[in-house]
Amino acid sequence: MRQLQIQQELRKLVDDYASLGDDRKISEVMDLFTSDLKYSVYMGGNLISSVSGREAMEKDFKGHAAEVKTYFTLNGQHTVKIEDNSATGVSFTQIKMIREAEGRDVLTDYSVRYEDYYVEEHGRWLIKDRVAHFLIIETRSL
Repeated sequence: MRQLQIQQELRKLVDDYASLGDDRKISEVMDLFTSDLKYSVYMGGNLISSVSGREAMEKDFKGHAAEVKTYFTLNGQHTVKIEDNSATGVSFTQIKMIREAEGRDVLTDYSVRYEDYYVEEHGRWLIKDRVAHFLIIETRSL
């Protein structure tokens, strides 16, 4: 019973990350992470970004959000392995972002696999480490 409850809490954590990000509620997104978080991004198998700590991540996310007109995120499967007050998880996500380039709207569609390490702090599950693998990237003008 406890395993199922934790799985639901972790799925809600992943879904909240997506929903809050789409709504540009960056400070609320930061509340989903531990203070000593680590977030890394790979594209084409190459590390393109790595930040540590909420302050650095919030600055990074706000800078990125300023360049995007619209976000749309759809979460797919999410598997977890739970061990006491920590867990690992893998989730798959489709992210669509609209930016403006040369006076035109440009849609970029990302297929992402997140590898997460979660911890329970003060009765609440948080993301401590997240590695984002941007596996497929498609860009086109609208």
